[in-house]
This record gives sequence, structure tokens and C-alpha cells, in this order.
Amino acid sequence: MGLASPPPQTLVVFGASGDLARRKLLPALYDLACDGLLPERYAIVGSGGSPLGDDGFRERARTGIEAFARHRLDAARWQAFARSLAYVQAPLDDPVAFGALGERLAGLDARRLFYCATPPSAVAAIAARIGEAGLARDARIVLEKPIGHDLASARELAHVVGEVFDEPYVFRIDHYVGKEAVQNILVFRFANSMVERAWCGDAVDHVQITVAESEGIEQRGRYYEEAGALRDMVQNHLLQVLAFVAMEPPGSLAPEDVRDRKAELLAAVRPFAADELVRGRYTAGVVGGQEVPAAGSAVETFVALRAWIDNPRWRGVPFFLRTGKRLPRRRTEVAIVLRESGRGLFDETRLEAHHLALRIQPDEGISLAFRAKEPGPGMALETVPMDFSYGGSFRTRPTEAYERLLHDAMAGDQTLFLREDAVERSWEIVAPVLDGAGTVHPYAAGTWGPPAADELIAPRAWRSG
Repeated sequence: MGLASPPPQTLVVFGASGDLARRKLLPALYDLACDGLLPERYAIVGSGGSPLGDDGFRERARTGIEAFARHRLDAARWQAFARSLAYVQAPLDDPVAFGALGERLAGLDARRLFYCATPPSAVAAIAARIGEAGLARDARIVLEKPIGHDLASARELAHVVGEVFDEPYVFRIDHYVGKEAVQNILVFRFANSMVERAWCGDAVDHVQITVAESEGIEQRGRYYEEAGALRDMVQNHLLQVLAFVAMEPPGSLAPEDVRDRKAELLAAVRPFAADELVRGRYTAGVVGGQEVPAAGSAVETFVALRAWIDNPRWRGVPFFLRTGKRLPRRRTEVAIVLRESGRGLFDETRLEAHHLALRIQPDEGISLAFRAKEPGPGMALETVPMDFSYGGSFRTRPTEAYERLLHDAMAGDQTLFLREDAVERSWEIVAPVLDGAGTVHPYAAGTWGPPAADELIAPRAWRSG
């Protein structure tokens, strides 16, 4: 099923002078325009506290598109896209400023999509200002993660936003869910009967979900000091990937059917326990051949944990989640490690366990490791891969996550967005370990984390390929 152009509308980007708008949103919108997937009539209005003006906003958009868009900047396409761009200075602490924003929007399409590309602390004020200025009619709002700092703040934010927007008009983004390879988990599972029949505890020994980053904290130090890896990655990205991997089959691909199954799965995830979690913080080391300094943060930059799902399909199957900064390479992967048959015909041959690897980034694809006989006399076995990659099988590269999510938000399709109950449940799952109590283990930058993480998964082993 292909994507169709959304209805005519105006997109308002709060935080338009920020890094997210320049690196992700504006390049994604340009790529959608190049692919014919923006509305027939559209306007993009940037808003923020900086005095950019229309020309400054267009220049910022152009440099972002040149650096980060999939499509090369084309003069004719850029001219058409640039005509849609405008900017209104509207500081959140100035109630009158949103009146000026309303005046600018008055001459544009009345259907509006408000995008909060701002720090989380600004979202409640933005929603309130939209309501005060009377701009919420026939409008939707997009919220970036993190949705709150804990369960109480997530509920408070839901209340404030709910005073202005009803739940069907609130779109909570987790950009990992917009990745092609994450969406392909559903296709791989539910469009291939041989896969779904083996997707349960009878066949699966354990599951590993790894989100590894080679970058450090760098410019995110102030945010990271408040968040740490648990809030920044586990509460959202890893739990969302877990939901796609482990959810029950939806009755249809209708948005609420899919979101119901994800919510049911999260409801079955046992809240994390402190004795099944390892925190770490990187020290100085070498990553990619470059010496890097220790983390300039007091919070964890690495988390490994053992999770359990209390439902019939997965009861007794451990899910090992791992994420960290300054690891040897950037890699996001789900490994489904299969049970041994127990028949013992080749017990004397010690090889890596059969596993299915779902590669989410950077080399999107799926591989199955299985055993084969080496050529020649005797019965020597070797583990070999059966591999699918997007790059090798399709002429077009996967679209960027923000392209799909922006398109769906404009189209009003909630399938890939988070519902309020799922957000609250995610906070409930991590709540027992959020206080940061316990040891934070050091690990050298360029390694796969502290030795305590290996002890957590033992006698099994992490996949570190």
C-alpha cells in the first residue's frame, strides 16, 4: 500500500531555530515534497523566541536540507519549497506574541498541525498558549519524547495538553517506531506463517535488544544530567521495539488495533527490578581509532537489564535490553536466540546458538544464523548466515523515520504514534529503578559495557557483532 498526499494544511513548527528542526524536520519535509507526499496546498510556519524572520528561517532550512536531506538540493524544487516557509517570533513568556502567530495563520489553511520541536519543559506552555489564542480548532499537536520525566509528570502533561486537545488529536512521536526496519518486524512476523508459529517460548530461548551508540554525551550534557540512559532510551525506544517484537497479532492494520496490541503487551511487562539491572558510565578510551574523554555526567550512560513478559506466549523467556554511549559502534539490533533441540547429534561441536537477527540500523535487514556442513570429508560444522538487506534487495533506500511520521501526522494516521495509556505504562515499568540507587559501574569507552552486564546475561552471552 503506497502513501497518498495528506489534505491541505498548515504545519507550525515550534522551536524552529533549533537543531531538531534543522537536522530532521525541515530536511524530511523537503524530501516529502520531492516525493510528492506533501499536501497539494501547504504552508510551513516556524515559530520561536529567536528573531529569525522569513529570510533567516529559509536560509536555516536551506543549509539543513543541503546537509541532511535524502534528495539533493534542486534549484526549482527549492524555490517552490521555500515559498511555503515563513517565520513568526513568538516567545512563550509573551502572551501577546501568540496573537501575532494567530494573525499570520489567519490567511493560511485552517487545518493545522502544531509540532513541538522544543525541550520537554516547553510543551505544556505551548499547549496552553495555543488554547488561549484560540488556535486549536481543527488542529493536531505533535509531542516529541521524552513525554514527561516520570509517571507523575507524564500524567500532568497529559492533563495540560488534554485541556486543549482531545486524545485523537495528540500525536506522541518516538522516532524509532518510524524506522522502516521496526515497521518491518510486523510484516516479517505476521506475513510469514513459518515465522509466527515459532515466535514463542516453545522455540525461543531468549531475546536480546541492543541500541548501541558510538557517540558520547557531548552537547547533550545538561539534558543528560537530568535523564540518563534509562529515561533517554529505555523508557521509550527500547520498550517500543520490545512491543513490536513481542505483541500479539492485531485483528487488522487499523491504528487502534495495532495500538491496542502494543498496550496489552506493555501491560504484561513486569516492572523492572533493581537486582536485574546494571548501570554504567563510560571512562576515557578509544572509539573508532580516536581517543575520547570520560563522560561529563554523574548519571548512567549505559543500562543492561533483564525483562520478563507475563503472558502465555513469553512466560519464562528473558528479554535482555542493552543500550549505551561510547560503545564500539553504532548498532540497533534485535536478536531472537532459538532453543537447542536437545537431541545431541552434534554435541561435540560447540558453535554459536541459532539466532535470528533483525537489524534496525545502520545496515537494515534480517539474517538467520544456522549450521551447515563444511565441504570435505568428515562432519565439520560451521555457523553461516542467511541474509536479507534493504540495500541489496530494494533499489530505494529506506525513508528516514521523520518522513514517515510527519506524513502520518499530517494524514491523521495514529498507527505509529504512542497512546497516553502506553506512555504511562512505560513509566510504570521503569519506575522501580528510576531513583538511580545502586552502583554505577565504570566501563572504558570503546568497549561493550561493564563486566557486570556480562554477568547479568550469563551463562548466555551478548551478541556484539
